[in-house]
Amino acid sequence: MTRGVAACALSPAPAFMGPADKPRDDGDGWSIAQALPLRGRRHGTAVGTWLFSSVSARLITLALAAAVALPAQAQLLGKKRVAGPPEGAPITEVEAWPYPAPEPEGWWDDKRPKVPEEADPLGGRRIRSVEQLVKPDNGVEASTYRLWGLMPLQWQLVRGDEMILEVWTRPSNSVRQTVTRVTVRSDGDVFVQARAGLACCEAGIGRRMGFDRRLPPGSAARFQALKTVPVWASPRDVRVVEAGAAEAVCVEGTAYDITLVTPGRSTTLHRACDPAEVGEAADVLEPVLAAALGHDPRFDVLFRGGASFAGARSAYRDLLASNGRLTPNPDARQPPPGQEGAPPAENEAGTPSSGTTPPAPESLPGPASPPP
Repeated sequence: MTRGVAACALSPAPAFMGPADKPRDDGDGWSIAQALPLRGRRHGTAVGTWLFSSVSARLITLALAAAVALPAQAQLLGKKRVAGPPEGAPITEVEAWPYPAPEPEGWWDDKRPKVPEEADPLGGRRIRSVEQLVKPDNGVEASTYRLWGLMPLQWQLVRGDEMILEVWTRPSNSVRQTVTRVTVRSDGDVFVQARAGLACCEAGIGRRMGFDRRLPPGSAARFQALKTVPVWASPRDVRVVEAGAAEAVCVEGTAYDITLVTPGRSTTLHRACDPAEVGEAADVLEPVLAAALGHDPRFDVLFRGGASFAGARSAYRDLLASNGRLTPNPDARQPPPGQEGAPPAENEAGTPSSGTTPPAPESLPGPASPPP
């Protein structure tokens, strides 16, 4: 009996089944709906066993076909090269590498991947005859922006009600600087670009990281309202003046350089690490830095207190309540970032001429305070 059942799986129907007992075949295999009524007839047990074996054989055949196809598909996928720089490539090539190693001529001639919109929200615009690029007065050269992986602010063409808000943070006791830029476009889209790195002691920005993100819909109104805050009418660089108090010296804290760009205009404010100075600009600093938090932990760790400037805002209110004020800083100066002073002229004896101005101290990448 066992041999008979095994044979059923290999034949269309058991040999003992008559024409009346065989289910009809429509070309797609035995019909299960027609086979089920056979149960209970003569030799019904054998018919059920044959039916089960026939279905099982079909399932086994499909499983074997799938098992053969999957390795073949995996082999095809395995041939795809993974984009990336070669192992051991210099860091300068790693940052520029767009795809697996091309031919030498292809490095210069092949098309590169298009820059995503988030990395250049105002890109691809042509300057009209009646338009002019804004000339930001934040002291940051175009080459410095490129070191940080940002499109230079002086290359940005802003139109209509568009705006750009940019904040540089420079701690007094660390070289960990950050740059945060928020761009509001006329279509209502808002973008945040942030960079962080070590602005010292290397040819580039050490350990530089960054990201470019599109903010959620409806974010534009929050930043558009910052155009009219009173801080933009205050002096660019200020000093805290309190009755009976000596001039404060910044020993530990963070200085901020804030730039607002609108069509045809650019305004920059420098606020040193005095809490009262920073508190005056808290209404601008909080939303800009808050927009950059939560995207990358490496950036967030530099702002352990988050984007709250409650303490600085309170210090500014206390200053005003005690009849103190912020006055223009007469000692403010701004050598462009990275600029080295010219060497002093020498006379025939090889000594510096009298009255020659000594070289200006070297500045780290990032804006500083301007001259009065």
